[in-house]
Amino acid sequence: MAGSEIQSFLNTCANANIPVGEPDSSALPPAVVISVSVHFWCQAARVAQDCGLRWCAFWVSPVGDNFDAFCVLEKSGDYLVLKTRTGKGESLPSQAPIFSAADRLERHAHDLLGIEFVNAPDSRRWTRHQAWKEHEFPLRPDFVDSPGQRGETAPDTEYPFARARGRGVIEIPVGPVHAGIIEPGHFRFQAVGEMVLNLEERLGYVHKGIEKLAVGRDPESLARLAGRVSGDSTVSHAWAACQALERATALEVPPRALWLRAIMAERERVANHLGDIGAICNDVGFAFGQYQLTRLKECFVRTSHATFGHRFMMDRVVPGGVSCDIDAAQIDTMTQEAQRLSQETAEIVSMLEYSESLEDRLMTTGRLTPEQANQLGVVGYVGRASGRGFDVRRDRPYAPYDRFEFAVPVYRAGDVAARAKIRADEIGASFELICQVLQSIPDGPVKARFPDIKTVCEGLGIIEGWRGEILTYVQLGEEGTTTRFFPRDPSWLLWPALEQLVQDNIVPDFPVCNKSVNASYSGHDL
Repeated sequence: MAGSEIQSFLNTCANANIPVGEPDSSALPPAVVISVSVHFWCQAARVAQDCGLRWCAFWVSPVGDNFDAFCVLEKSGDYLVLKTRTGKGESLPSQAPIFSAADRLERHAHDLLGIEFVNAPDSRRWTRHQAWKEHEFPLRPDFVDSPGQRGETAPDTEYPFARARGRGVIEIPVGPVHAGIIEPGHFRFQAVGEMVLNLEERLGYVHKGIEKLAVGRDPESLARLAGRVSGDSTVSHAWAACQALERATALEVPPRALWLRAIMAERERVANHLGDIGAICNDVGFAFGQYQLTRLKECFVRTSHATFGHRFMMDRVVPGGVSCDIDAAQIDTMTQEAQRLSQETAEIVSMLEYSESLEDRLMTTGRLTPEQANQLGVVGYVGRASGRGFDVRRDRPYAPYDRFEFAVPVYRAGDVAARAKIRADEIGASFELICQVLQSIPDGPVKARFPDIKTVCEGLGIIEGWRGEILTYVQLGEEGTTTRFFPRDPSWLLWPALEQLVQDNIVPDFPVCNKSVNASYSGHDL
């Protein structure tokens, strides 16, 4: 049954004489799938924009000499998947002129599959650096890589960055190798004096071939791979992949396992937010905040290690449930820790809020307006700091979040201070959630047997990770192994926001702007 937002889309299509297929709510729940011809691909996207739907994700699957293209949109928790199939050699109209967020994922699809886009505003390579020849497309089924025979990949020195010209305009290249222990990414600034006129990013340096590596894996192995899309989101990505697998096979997960997944996901959220607020303080020379919050994070992840056997809880979410259980003593320990650290975190955050020097550096810095956030479709704490209150746990709830009430903080200032404040508020909400989940955890098994697969099936996982909405598509073949895997990390939507919010700020404020967004290189560079 199509929700009200999807029905509004269908009614508008009918009024505009745009032919679309019958809505299918069984193919990729909780989304409704609607088929549309290539000819009306952009017209349908335009209707979606007019109806206020948010562009979420795009991926392409090879089908013989053709391609199946999928576009995911959302409004008020209703998810819509537009699906089309291109003919042999047929191009697909670009949705990027309508939804700017589509630009990089369309370029990613072209680089890895060779699908052509008509009227694309930017045809430069994105994921493709210099690792493959011009007519090699590594995601096609007939592509066989021989990395041992390729030798060292040549640097992508000829990438055509945008140029800024004018009196006093200077260009500042930063990266891809950085002074800190972080992943590689290149930032090309155009500035007048210290004022940033424009920032252009170049990513893809840690492309791992995740989508290709997934092909042929069994569900257990796929979940392990998903947990390595972005190491700081290992619980959330593994959960999204497992949720997609479980929906594809109609596997019912034991309630206790779902409660344990939520505990781990909230612990992942708290640990990363603690570290990020401390790092924001550090980037403006406020060492006290970094020392104290890093100390709390370290205490917290040590408890995760003692309880779940891994500081980041990697490989603990598996198809059908989880790989570990907790006892009464551990429940008591984590409850007391949540109560204690919640109070201590609140006290430290209160000190930070009363620091005039910190306030001077963070307020009005790196502002992403609500209008910009809406245009880019940003999610998570970046979106919520700029007036976009969407949270999958509340707006399209999945077990066990559908059993609990919790705060979803929203601000409109959209600056570094607001993004730090959102994190602090989310820490408090997560501590409360952890206590509720721990005190209500049901008895029973923690894993269900994954069924034998004899037919082609597909599933969609949608999880609220600590950065925001993670959306994962999985298709299994007749042998029960993976034929297509696409994980859309929130960072695909957050990196373009960084380019916007740093404009008209001084170059020395870029590190704190960047940290306040903290998009994942690895999560983007599939």
